[in-house]
Amino acid sequence: MAAKYPGVFSAVKNDHTPYYRASLTYLNKHISLGSYNTPETAHDAYLEGCKILQDRTISLLHYQKNSHVLSFEKWVILINFRDNKIYISTPIYVRKNYFEYYFTPNCYLLFDAEDLFYYSSHKIIRRGGHMFVNEFGMQFNILNRYGIHSFSVVDRDYRFINGNRNDFRYENIEVISPYFGVYPVRQKNKTLYQAKIHIHGDYLIGKYTTLEEAAIAYNKAVDLIKKAGVNRQYMQNYIEGLSPATYAEIYTKCKISDKILYFSE
Repeated sequence: MAAKYPGVFSAVKNDHTPYYRASLTYLNKHISLGSYNTPETAHDAYLEGCKILQDRTISLLHYQKNSHVLSFEKWVILINFRDNKIYISTPIYVRKNYFEYYFTPNCYLLFDAEDLFYYSSHKIIRRGGHMFVNEFGMQFNILNRYGIHSFSVVDRDYRFINGNRNDFRYENIEVISPYFGVYPVRQKNKTLYQAKIHIHGDYLIGKYTTLEEAAIAYNKAVDLIKKAGVNRQYMQNYIEGLSPATYAEIYTKCKISDKILYFSE
């Protein structure tokens, strides 16, 4: 098959159906271009891949102007390899000190260079407004890498400093509250930390002078409503660097709203 169609190799599926694989070699790297139903289509993929690698005027924006055999993801991989001499199997284009992770020619995320190794081996999945990676058989929201919970609300629990919600460089992300149920509020020219819990609506637990106290108050509220018969799963806060004795002292002393103290289901 390769003699008639360069870059095309025939194969057979388990059910004996034939298919055709396209591939090429560039800078001593063997690159698979995918599998196709006909040798003609596989050859078109080979020719398209060769053209991308040979013509430096071809950019990612050209993809949306015409129909193509190769996927957009493969375009990103090939163009990045052509321009940067780095082969990456996910749709990443490397820039100086950062990189772009592409979904479409006009939709991409920005990450710091230090995250390149991670996203080179972890593909981002978009679903329901959230973005995940698969790891150890589980899905992890990419916000978790910044200490942001998957249910956190942008501009309340965290914010993008430059306003670009696709810019995930560390200097652009500010975590406003790293704890469940804790939100900063301004009161009499100072910042307090308000703890709330959702039962049949939002219940105010109290306002506290530190993030840690508010986070522990939230944990205490969870314990109280569970004892009151609320059968619901609540995540609890882990306060890093706090000794068990200090945690217990704050837990005992922190005041909780009477609505929580005397709550009954």
